[in-house]
Amino acid sequence: MFIRQLGYLIALASERHFARAAASCHVAQPTLSTGIKQLEEQLGVLIVERGQRFRGFTPEGERVLRWARGILNDYQAMRDDLKQADGFTGALRLGAIPVAMPILPWLTGPFCAAHPHARVNLVSASSLEIERDLRTFDLDAGITYIDNEPIAHVQHVPLYRERYLLLTPALQAGGLQGPVHWADLGQLPLCLLTQRMQNRRIIDLNLDKAGVAVRPRIEVDSLTALAGHLRVGWLSTIVPESFLLTFDLPEGIAALELHDEAVGFTIGVVFTDRMPSTAVQAFLKAIDQEQLGHVMADRLAASTRHVILNGHHKFE
Repeated sequence: MFIRQLGYLIALASERHFARAAASCHVAQPTLSTGIKQLEEQLGVLIVERGQRFRGFTPEGERVLRWARGILNDYQAMRDDLKQADGFTGALRLGAIPVAMPILPWLTGPFCAAHPHARVNLVSASSLEIERDLRTFDLDAGITYIDNEPIAHVQHVPLYRERYLLLTPALQAGGLQGPVHWADLGQLPLCLLTQRMQNRRIIDLNLDKAGVAVRPRIEVDSLTALAGHLRVGWLSTIVPESFLLTFDLPEGIAALELHDEAVGFTIGVVFTDRMPSTAVQAFLKAIDQEQLGHVMADRLAASTRHVILNGHHKFE
């Protein structure tokens, strides 16, 4: 019964409405209200501020809510662990920053192959959203930067180090003599991600390091929008290599490796600094970092229309 009462409490926190919370728990509203009142009696504190409608949680209620999320997360992990004879059968809840989304099929694929009865719920999220949802146990793990603007109170497993490409019209690329450097990008009409996104802030770090100030012609908040604008034929952009795992280069667009000592950061798996849940343990065990590296290299080689030969550009 105690576990069920905690579930009622979390549903109320999510819905902020007694009737909707009861519906989400598949019980009548009086049943939910009675369960929460019993929880208050057991703990000896007032949890919910009541009026004609739900008004919020008391300070003590907020503390109970934090504990409830952790207890229910551990309870679900225990149930999953007891079912391990047949492999992991629950849901793996993942959040990934947008620039990491292209690699996810090569992470979720091996996991699903190893655990055919498991499910994956994947959402695109900022690093701040991942941090918040790990803290509230709404995510099992996140895929984000682990050494730039790092998330607090997490463990991490590195996956790969990000490197960057200039995607630019081939005719424009022909005017760039020799290796392309960050300092060469100041005069290009750029389409970049918004500064709200961490990858853009990393690109700005590299441009600042090269002494270049850019004013993008267009800023977007998704890789899909970035790829779409690249197809108009006059814009250039700077992307991580993983971009080419999902998006083909449009006709007439070249991919140029950026030289110089770039500031690059590592993408990895992050999860709470408690004992990893059964879902996280199963996910980490399924990851083959060496294979991931080979897959990325092969896919990138197949996707790019531009080859670096002795520091010069050759277009195929």
